[in-house]
Amino acid sequence: MKALVIGCGRVGSAVALELHRVGWEVTAVDENEAALSRLGDRWAGGFVVGHGMDLDVLGKAGIADADAVVVATDGDNTNLVIGQLAQKQFGIEATVVRVLDPARARLYSELGLWTISPTSTAITALTDAVQTFAEKAGAEA
Repeated sequence: MKALVIGCGRVGSAVALELHRVGWEVTAVDENEAALSRLGDRWAGGFVVGHGMDLDVLGKAGIADADAVVVATDGDNTNLVIGQLAQKQFGIEATVVRVLDPARARLYSELGLWTISPTSTAITALTDAVQTFAEKAGAEA
């Protein structure tokens, strides 16, 4: 299986490394060549320098043969545009997009794009933790 990871910051590089570890052929794309260092000295996957909205960059990264695309740049708008390109223009159903704004993530999810909102996940986890703590403290009182 072949995956493209667009954005090689903390999240994108970790996803690329994990997919590679479990046997995927992975190519990372980032505007900053220094982002390659996040993948480590032993990185055996591909790396393309350029903007993920650039069709030439996506072509060089191998999007035509990709089974999945993960979009995790630092910008919601950029991620949504690249995700729609991958899904609609290249027909990659397994396109997953990180969107920090929960409302925007929900809207685009309703429009058929697979979105992950770490902000929503954090809100849920923090709320659950506080409620669990309060219940436990109430039970001990």
